[in-house]
Amino acid sequence: MLNIVLLEPEIPANTGNIGRTCVAVGAKLHLIEPMGFVINDKQVKRAGLDYWDKLDYQIYDSYPDFLRLNPGVRPYMATTKAKHIYSDVNYEENCYVMFGKESAGIPEEILVTDPERCVRIPMFGDIRSLNLGNSVAVFAYEVARQHGFTGLSTQGDLHRLSW
Repeated sequence: MLNIVLLEPEIPANTGNIGRTCVAVGAKLHLIEPMGFVINDKQVKRAGLDYWDKLDYQIYDSYPDFLRLNPGVRPYMATTKAKHIYSDVNYEENCYVMFGKESAGIPEEILVTDPERCVRIPMFGDIRSLNLGNSVAVFAYEVARQHGFTGLSTQGDLHRLSW
């Protein structure tokens, strides 16, 4: 199972959207306080649509709390400051990919603890970053692709007509 970690998310609609993506790929969502909203915020639920009750998630009081409750975990850290590209990594089963808050990303004090696990999405020109929800989707589907989309539906059907 893929584990998506949001460190201090600030925008409820992003978190709702990410929750929906997690349900779609069968990932667990880890939310690290402080958050810029309460988890029952109507914007979170609206962005997650009717999938929020299907989401496997856990909330932590702080980053040290997350590390304490997940001993031995070494998350990949999605950051614009990385030297490695996300698609060059071979993601192991049950890996964790962490994303920082929308306004500042993952603090450099955390990034320098494991620079080889810092990964980035290439971008054109002087673009600073992608929307957090889009970044999570890029990583989530790369991990799913590397694992053969195990457990995911790979065939879509038409509603009114047939192929």
